This record gives sequence, C-alpha cells and structure tokens, in this order.
Amino acid sequence: MRPEIVAIGASLGGLQAVARILGGLPPGLPVPIVVVQHRGTGPDQGLVELLQGHTGLAVVEGEDKALLAPGTVYVAASDYHLLVEAPGAIALSTDAPVRYARPSIDVLFETVADAYGPAALAVLLTGASADGAAGLARIKARGGRAVVQDPATAACATMPAAGIAAAEVDDILPLDRIGAHIVALVEGRRT
Repeated sequence: MRPEIVAIGASLGGLQAVARILGGLPPGLPVPIVVVQHRGTGPDQGLVELLQGHTGLAVVEGEDKALLAPGTVYVAASDYHLLVEAPGAIALSTDAPVRYARPSIDVLFETVADAYGPAALAVLLTGASADGAAGLARIKARGGRAVVQDPATAACATMPAAGIAAAEVDDILPLDRIGAHIVALVEGRRT
C-alpha cells in the first residue's frame, strides 16, 4: 500500500538530518509529513524557518485541530506532543513527557499508526534516546512501513539502533538515500 502520510522522528543531530531529507523531496509530494524533532521547551527557536530554507514544501508548526494537507510539513511545537487523528487532523497535547521528551516521537508514531494503519510510513533518525522505538513497533503492528537511518550514518546511533531492536523494520538506509526512498514509496515505485 502506498503511504498516505510520512512521520519523521529525530533527536540529537536530527535537525541536519531532517533538513537533508526534506531537501530531497519534491514540492508536489502528494502526502503530508509530520515531524517531531526533540527541542527545548522555550519559545520558538526558528525551527520552521530553518527547515523552510531547505525545501520547496510548505513548512508550518502544527496547530491543534488543523487538517493535514499534502505537500506540507507539520513540525511539533516546542513542549507539545503532536498527535495525528483520523481522518487526518492534528491534535496537540501537554500530557506528561514520554521518555523525558515532549514532543515525543513515540506519541507521534503511535497515533499515526492508529489513524493510518497500513498507509503509514514512519522514519526514525539519529538521536540519543530510545524514543520512537515503541512507536515504530506500533507502526509495524498496524501494517505500516518503518524506515530507520543506518546507525553508522547517524550523528548518534542510539535512537536508530533502538528502533531496529524494537521492530522488524522494512528498510535501514544511509541518510543520503532516505529522501529518494520516501519519494519512491509514495509514488508506488519499487526500491
């Protein structure tokens, strides 16, 4: 099944990794992208603007009850969990941190898995915690696809290694191949 949503999670070293992936995606990508990048709890640190400088896709901060649109990147706001609900709406939450993180990659991946099932694509990148591993397992349990950055190409291998240990991932790829792989999956091409 072709993905109808792409969920990306990253932590330590993730800003550069996410920017690189977004830079390889065409502006007309026919699915929304939701991103959790671990970040501080203070006011906006310019994450949206920084990522916008690397892609032709629209990059916005996720707002509560916003409907997801194709060709748009939704970034989790500082100190809020980003959830995705069926049929394609965002919800924000100030529930307790998960694995010491808010926003939490696990929360994002688990809600995407529940809302999209086999039409979900999750991408877990570099990071220094195991956040995202349980969510990746939920993506797989619901029939979705899991892509993990090759730990050897990660700024910090802990997070991708935890994802690989927690779930039977579909693809383990070096960072420079992930963007093209996302495009091929969304377009229904074999990779």
